[in-house]
Amino acid sequence: MPPEPDVQPTELLRAWSQGDESARERLIPLLYGELHRLAQRYMRRERPDHTLQPTALVNEAYLRLIDVNRVEWRNRTHFLALAAQMMRRILVESARNRRRQKRGGGAVREHIDNIDELPKPEERDVIALSDALSGLATFDSRMSRIVELRYFGGLTVEETADVLDVSPETVMRDWKTAKAWLLRELRTR
Repeated sequence: MPPEPDVQPTELLRAWSQGDESARERLIPLLYGELHRLAQRYMRRERPDHTLQPTALVNEAYLRLIDVNRVEWRNRTHFLALAAQMMRRILVESARNRRRQKRGGGAVREHIDNIDELPKPEERDVIALSDALSGLATFDSRMSRIVELRYFGGLTVEETADVLDVSPETVMRDWKTAKAWLLRELRTR
């Protein structure tokens, strides 16, 4: 189904929030390209033999999104932020299941020497990073959301600020602090 040129995603998201199921069905073709690009970004960070492909990741995230009970969608960025969070959870679950299937488990954890950057995709262990991010959430949930939205979701500082309803300066300050905290945590694991 081709996208409807005269319909804005925000209008459809709000209609869906109010229970209009047809709005949800009309929304997906409008946002599918962005969802697929987001999934491709995630999959570039995964091992080459991963069983999930970007299309399957989009489909799984979509199934979870339509199960979400009564979200008050604010706009396209809010929707994409939640989709990014769903995709991250799917990949973490997949990694945990794979580790459980291996006898002895024990994922290898990498040490990071560069405090300026979070681990490069090929260097990070998705489970260790997810666990560290969960730890950060108990300390500061906003910082955790900023990492999710920026690092995993690929949102800009401005888009992240919009989703969280804070200033871009706050996002940048929390982003720097969160990176330092996560790197320290990953070094101790």
